[in-house]
Amino acid sequence: MKPPILIAILATVMTGTMIVMLSSHWLLIWIGFEMNMLAIIPILMKKFNPRAMEASTKYFLTQATASMLLMMGVTINLLYSGQWMISKISNPAASIMMTIALTMKLGLSPFHFWVPEVTQGISLSSGMILLTWQKIAPMSILYQISPSINTDLMTLMALTSVLTGGWGGLNQTQLRKIMAYSSIAHMGWMTAIIIYSPTMMFLNLNYINFYFYIKMSLYILMTLSTFMLFMLSASTTTLSLSHTWNKIPLIASTILTLMLSLGGLPPLSGFIPKWMIIQELTKNDMIVVPTLMAITALLNLYFYMRLTYSTALTMFPSANNMKMKWQFEHTKKMTLLPPLIITSTMLLPIMPMMSILD
Repeated sequence: MKPPILIAILATVMTGTMIVMLSSHWLLIWIGFEMNMLAIIPILMKKFNPRAMEASTKYFLTQATASMLLMMGVTINLLYSGQWMISKISNPAASIMMTIALTMKLGLSPFHFWVPEVTQGISLSSGMILLTWQKIAPMSILYQISPSINTDLMTLMALTSVLTGGWGGLNQTQLRKIMAYSSIAHMGWMTAIIIYSPTMMFLNLNYINFYFYIKMSLYILMTLSTFMLFMLSASTTTLSLSHTWNKIPLIASTILTLMLSLGGLPPLSGFIPKWMIIQELTKNDMIVVPTLMAITALLNLYFYMRLTYSTALTMFPSANNMKMKWQFEHTKKMTLLPPLIITSTMLLPIMPMMSILD
């Protein structure tokens, strides 16, 4: 794809997301979603092959169905309230329909089936955009309509997403599918807290009260770092990742730390959102849900640990044919990788500052 075309398409994807995030009118939100969806298709098919075409078609059909459901929910709400404003959702049926549409766009269980298939069929760079940037717009709308969301429905979907994300990734050897199931589980954690205390998910960045989700921002940081490491080592399977010690030894130990952070182990950044979410749910007299979520998160930790074991804790059982390779300068330049890795693993000391958000 030629650079000017790629820049135009990426600009359209970003514009679509920004329109969704900054609008309070349902028609503009729908237009933003459509812009975003139509512009992402060529990015998914960047390396054209039948598998990428199939993945793009699945993505298009799912997102189009979700947009249709969203528009139907908006229309029902319009008939009852006579308003297009996002803050006025007076009909329970419209609220449920909108919630289902947005969770379908996010890939929450039971609408998660497209996520592993689409991610596996596209390149690592396209998968990185799909599992990070593409989650921002639906999540921002879910946050804005959170007061009118059906609590039982959202909690059930969040719980099943965490379970599906852990269970589905257990037997996988394909890294893109593992990251897809990881994404489903993380989305489950985010949506579990959004109905109880959406403010707890925000990180205050400056004086104009511009907020980002704590969980969302850390999830995006960790997923970006992981995908960049996979792209740097050109790995798509556990087997190819296990060769990393031979090519770039430092990356092998970095992957170990990053995987443990994704799993949410205490000294690392990934523990922050899990800690806050469990604390906030227990404050709301929810004991069973966070307990089940914490237990099912161990399934995720298991397959992250399996990746770290094959990458950094074992030596590959073959003769080292590339003794000098790691000494050469690497051709792939990942400029943002060092700061991303640091923020993805070492943010726990900022936890005391979070108390000002209460």
